[in-house]
Amino acid sequence: MNLPSQPPLEPQAVLDALERARSAQLPEPALRELLDQAAQALAACLRDQEESGLRWRALFDAMPDPVSILSEDGTVLALNKAGVEAYQRVHGDIVGKNIRVLNPDLPRDHMVPVWETLNRGESYVIEVTNMRGDGTRFPVEVHSANYRFDGHKSLVAVARDLSRRREAETRYRELMEALDCGVIVHNRERQILYANGAALRIFGVSARMSLSEELVHERWRVVDEDGRELEEHDMPPQRALAEGRIQESRLIGLYHRQRKELIWLSITSVPQFAPGQDRPSQVTSIFSDVTHLKRESALFDRTQALAQIGGWEWDTGRDLVYVTAEAQRILGAARAPERIADMLACLEEPDRRRFRDVTARLMREGGGFDTELQGRRHDGQPFWVRVIGELEASDPASARVIGTLQDISLDKRSEEALRVQARTDPLTGLMNRDAVLTELGRRLSDAAHGQLALLYIDLDRFKAVNDVLGHNTGDQLLMEAAHRILDAVGPSGQVARFGGDEFLVLCEDGGDPRVAECMADAILHAFEPAFRFGQEEFNIGASIGIARAPQDGARPQQLIQNADVAMYDVKHRTRNAWQDFTPELAQKQQDRVLMETQLRRAVDNEEFHLVYQPQVDLRRGQIIAAEALIRWSNHQLGEQRPDLFIGHAETTGDIVRIGRWVLREACRQVRQWRDEGLGVIRVAVNVSYRQFADDLARHVRELLEEFDLPGSALELEFTERVLIEDAPATLRTFAELRALGVLLSIDDFGEGYSALNYLRRLPIHGLKISQLFTEGVPGNRSDVAVCQAVSAIARSLGLGLVAEGIESESQRQFLLQLGVPVGQGFLFAPGLPPDEFASRLRGAQRPQAVQA
Repeated sequence: MNLPSQPPLEPQAVLDALERARSAQLPEPALRELLDQAAQALAACLRDQEESGLRWRALFDAMPDPVSILSEDGTVLALNKAGVEAYQRVHGDIVGKNIRVLNPDLPRDHMVPVWETLNRGESYVIEVTNMRGDGTRFPVEVHSANYRFDGHKSLVAVARDLSRRREAETRYRELMEALDCGVIVHNRERQILYANGAALRIFGVSARMSLSEELVHERWRVVDEDGRELEEHDMPPQRALAEGRIQESRLIGLYHRQRKELIWLSITSVPQFAPGQDRPSQVTSIFSDVTHLKRESALFDRTQALAQIGGWEWDTGRDLVYVTAEAQRILGAARAPERIADMLACLEEPDRRRFRDVTARLMREGGGFDTELQGRRHDGQPFWVRVIGELEASDPASARVIGTLQDISLDKRSEEALRVQARTDPLTGLMNRDAVLTELGRRLSDAAHGQLALLYIDLDRFKAVNDVLGHNTGDQLLMEAAHRILDAVGPSGQVARFGGDEFLVLCEDGGDPRVAECMADAILHAFEPAFRFGQEEFNIGASIGIARAPQDGARPQQLIQNADVAMYDVKHRTRNAWQDFTPELAQKQQDRVLMETQLRRAVDNEEFHLVYQPQVDLRRGQIIAAEALIRWSNHQLGEQRPDLFIGHAETTGDIVRIGRWVLREACRQVRQWRDEGLGVIRVAVNVSYRQFADDLARHVRELLEEFDLPGSALELEFTERVLIEDAPATLRTFAELRALGVLLSIDDFGEGYSALNYLRRLPIHGLKISQLFTEGVPGNRSDVAVCQAVSAIARSLGLGLVAEGIESESQRQFLLQLGVPVGQGFLFAPGLPPDEFASRLRGAQRPQAVQA
């Protein structure tokens, strides 16, 4: 059977023809022709499939929004170009990975609700926050739908970036809140969708109420501009919804039934249509409070009352006075005055006399006057009034004075409030710096009050609270401290906040030093109870310096400076105490300034050197490391104790430059010892928290490279202050140092505000028990308890432990039994010059060399 020649068949048609041919048992030529047609159809199908795939990919990549195809378990099967650009990642970092690579916050079973929705034949829509390759986040709205990909059940997800829309919404809301006009949006069901702050203010809605509750019909009576009551369907918003047209500048009055208050609004209502709708779905109403304009246009006498201006006239010939009703109200007279004496009866005596003087001069010279007078109404309320008058002398025998009275009490109270505000610290309500300087200057210039004492108060450990709990808690602490100082001082002194956490107290002591001293004791006693903030508790003390006038200073700045000198001394000696100013303290301040000056030049003048105190294995007595200790010898000041000049360097910021010198010198010395055949000795160096801002990790890396040392040759010791410097840069610096192999430890652990959650996050190697605690063991129970606690913390966190300040065999035995493996102190050696330390190393006690 011969089949006619014809174009290639569709694949299914070819299969059907082959089946018929098999059933009919066609001869070989016919069957060969049919197979040729099948081959042509298959090739055409493959070409169509390839072209279809190219068209699909082109369409897929042409989508402007990120589009991804996900498997049932959330694996990304495909991602278009817009997605690669939006997520700022390479294609291979996303495709083949779970969708959580773009949104790590998704829960483990996040695909369950998606498939529940898609299986119902619906689209799944959700707003989430996706993550770019650099870790930044951006909001997206994701639409998901069913899709078959390579024959498998999948879903296609389109993510629309909402960042610009969110920004636009924010700007729109900021604009709405900045308007003086009220704005309300509600839907056809009269539900309020939005109201700005001005709307809430106009309707008198408090923070405890909602506008929806306040605007119920039962609370208000609505009238038009002629006072006729409006039905609800006649109100501008309802008419805009019903007619679909703007209702412009309608004047309506709203009377609040409970408050018995009438407000007038000029309102414009604009209908808004949803896409594809021919009826408005909501309406926006914009309105202004024009109550005062309505009243002014209605009644002139009400204008007088609103402006609080009244009129008066005095017939001097017959001594008769006429006043308007508003003038009578301003003066607070029980009845209208008839004589000038009646009108003046409400004025204070000095101002009553002043009014007579200006009117007498007016009668002699003519013209007018404008003066301000103070009085008291018949109910006892004080008032201020501005009186303007001029002479009308048409009849010489009966001259008239006419004028106005204006109530300016509010202005005067505002002036007084501004005056007080200018002199008041806004946080604590105390006198501010300018006010106390003015008051102190006034008192010092007054010979009758020349003998006074000034207390300069600085809070101890305030910065720790500020750093740990934040500035809001710091402000609460300052307010509480102000209350405690006020209660302690009572009426005997004046308290001011001088700045930051510093306060001043002025008191007249009459030359008796015990007055200021008793006041200082009372303030210290007031600070004994701990300050509580939530679950946190802090013991905050006060350092107080006392200076007395005139012997310690006859000028405000001089007296304050000397009280500051006394405060500085007590703060650096003991804290939580008071100290009188003495000339010796002034000399100490001069010495401090001299020290700071010399300290600034010490590195350039090569005045520093290092000594090395051995760190010893407490069990075997073997030297295993050393701590580098700085010494300073100045040609003018002589040998200076480190505990003195290090504190100054921290205060002035010179510690950064000095710390760089110490690190370099310690690395140089370790290199020299290594070249002398002593191996690589680990040296511990104290590092200030201020050095973190000096790119500490880079500096250490450069030094290790310069002297060809392993990171393990260096141990950096930080004070506990770094525990509260929880900035990302601080944590990054710790991580970089640890990556160099440098050992990290916390020095003098337990002296400051240790917080275990900070300690747990920092990649440190060990803790160092302060000499402050080791010197009391084993006899002092408190020191024993602290050492036991620090040891337990170190063990629980897997940290090394070193004890410093060991001076006796009993201390060594106690610490050894406690599990402290390493110690240093005078029992073994003081700080040694480099050559002497090297000699000890060459002796019987060889150090454990650091592995390079």
